[in-house]
Amino acid sequence: MLVIAGISIALFISALLLSKSDKSKPDYILLIWMIILAVHLAYFHLFFNGELYKYPILLGFQFPLPLLHGVFLYYYVSSVTHQLPKRNFSLILHLIPTLAAYIYLIPFMLLPAAEKVAVFKSGGQGYEAFQLILLTATSISGIVYFIWSLILLKKHKERIQSEFSTLEKINLNWLRFLTYGLGLVWLLVIFTQNDGIIFIGVSIFVILIGFFGLQQKEIFGRENKPVELDLPVLEKNEVEVLPTEVLNKEKYAKSGLTEDAAVRHYAQLMSLMKDKELYKNADLSLSQLALELGIHSNYLSQIINEKEGKSFYDFVNYFRIEEFKHLIAQESNQQYTLMTVAFDCGFNSKSSFNRHFKKNMNMTPTEYLKSVRA
Repeated sequence: MLVIAGISIALFISALLLSKSDKSKPDYILLIWMIILAVHLAYFHLFFNGELYKYPILLGFQFPLPLLHGVFLYYYVSSVTHQLPKRNFSLILHLIPTLAAYIYLIPFMLLPAAEKVAVFKSGGQGYEAFQLILLTATSISGIVYFIWSLILLKKHKERIQSEFSTLEKINLNWLRFLTYGLGLVWLLVIFTQNDGIIFIGVSIFVILIGFFGLQQKEIFGRENKPVELDLPVLEKNEVEVLPTEVLNKEKYAKSGLTEDAAVRHYAQLMSLMKDKELYKNADLSLSQLALELGIHSNYLSQIINEKEGKSFYDFVNYFRIEEFKHLIAQESNQQYTLMTVAFDCGFNSKSSFNRHFKKNMNMTPTEYLKSVRA
């Protein structure tokens, strides 16, 4: 029943994606992946019930399919996080192992129906080496693409932390679920080598994709577009080319930002944050703050990194924490809940507020409140 449910969910997700009017590249990748998963599960269901032998022409097509799941996880994660290579040739390279497997299977596909069934019922007699190589390739593929996807997620998280002051609207949980979920399936492949257990795991994975996927409005709602930053042009008098030997030793070797300009803009930044209280804007981004200062966002990021030792994300949330401490200490605010005050400071979720408060103060907001009102 789980396998039937998995097939149904995969087809249901495919239908939803097909009906979406503004499909993006990640949508097309997920659509193809869901169809492949549905076909793969259908093959197992037919084989498990002995029905597959009634359709000898289909025998063998399912063998290379496991090689595709890691590839499509990579395609999807890299596409959603805008790290997908632009050259189609490099994307096709990932499909070479699958294509090689199908080419190798051509002689088997051309066998008479009775001989194909006999090979299957004998456990793959005559194809033992191919099965071992395929299992090894599938295991290696799973491990490589799992790790690769985690690296892409880490890079993406670092990027958005350098550009946005809140992550709640840029939720990575969906991608983490896909990556770790498929990672668990690969563990079943590597350590159990039991088709029944493996496909039950795949079915549960697909069912959970349906459950969590429907909660992601960017998947079945509007198009998931890359973040566009409207960056101002830096005036020539703001930069000075430093000697090459010095640039090579610095983290921002090619930025061209002089120390004098950095000091001046840092002073303007701190004044702007305190006077205009821009941190109270829950959606404040690096590009918006750069426009206020009239400098390029890359230089603003460099200034924050070098002068504060923080990412833009942590820098803005530090101001929010300090504002919260200031407001909560006032007697006129004691009638309000902690979250009411936190929202006024620019936070837009309880989890984000608690996480940053604990990170900055080494105590929870409740513990802090008790200490100042003791």
